[in-house]
Amino acid sequence: MSKAEILNRIAELRKERKAVILAHNYQIGEVQDVADYTGDSLGLSQEAARSGAEVIVFCGVHFMAETAAILSPQKTVLLPDPQAGCPMADMITAQELRDWKSRYPGRKVVSYVNTTAEVKAESDICCTSSNAVKVVESLPDDEILFVPDKNLAAYVARRVKKKIIAWDGYCYVHNQILAADVVAKKEKHPEAEVWVHPECRPEVIDLADKVISTGNMVKAAEETSAEEVLIGTEAGILYRLRKENPRTTFIPVKDLAFCSNMKKINLIKVWKALEEMQFLIEVPAAISQRARGAIEKMIQI
Repeated sequence: MSKAEILNRIAELRKERKAVILAHNYQIGEVQDVADYTGDSLGLSQEAARSGAEVIVFCGVHFMAETAAILSPQKTVLLPDPQAGCPMADMITAQELRDWKSRYPGRKVVSYVNTTAEVKAESDICCTSSNAVKVVESLPDDEILFVPDKNLAAYVARRVKKKIIAWDGYCYVHNQILAADVVAKKEKHPEAEVWVHPECRPEVIDLADKVISTGNMVKAAEETSAEEVLIGTEAGILYRLRKENPRTTFIPVKDLAFCSNMKKINLIKVWKALEEMQFLIEVPAAISQRARGAIEKMIQI
């Protein structure tokens, strides 16, 4: 089938299945283009819950589709490639979290949404990269356990008057962006602003003009007067930033900031997901209910 035929078939199946297609900001361009909504992981899951669609095709990674299933238990959630995972989410299991909590009795656990449903179920509250500081500040405790991202934890620790005890996890894409990369690009583009994701290393964050989530990068791009912006996050976001804001030049801080899992989904897999109603993401009710509680506590803040 040609690309045009695949697109036509996706359009037909979307109506037939009463489906909505969601794409994360890191997805490849053709997947972003076919999506009904593009955004960050939590925003897409909330969109899934608001949508009147019966079927959610989630173009992202496994934990994101799980979150959509948790917030929309009555809907069918499909992940076009079941191998699209998240190495950071896999850096902590529910059992590891239970064991860790036992060493810090009484401490509240803040879990980044970039975690499995089982880990969320063992947590007191979830957070996103954009609201992590606010979530931690909402807790009365002086010491907080934070999983799984040590870099996001370090970012939060600098901004709150609490002790943050961090799990030793990280996003390999953001962790590989180095201060030297920022310095090198700044030498080539001295007038450019630097925007980096809070999952970056502390020394990278120290060099940034803005430390913001992908969702906030999209908003900031609409408002900036900068002619050039250096972007320190996964390269997929550049497609959307450039498409929606042609007047600004967006340049990657690191040319190979690339998440292979985020790039596993393509148009053919989106079509196949709708055609075959594959691959179904289900979260056991007992886990889903507890995980939903941690997510909803965050949303209520």
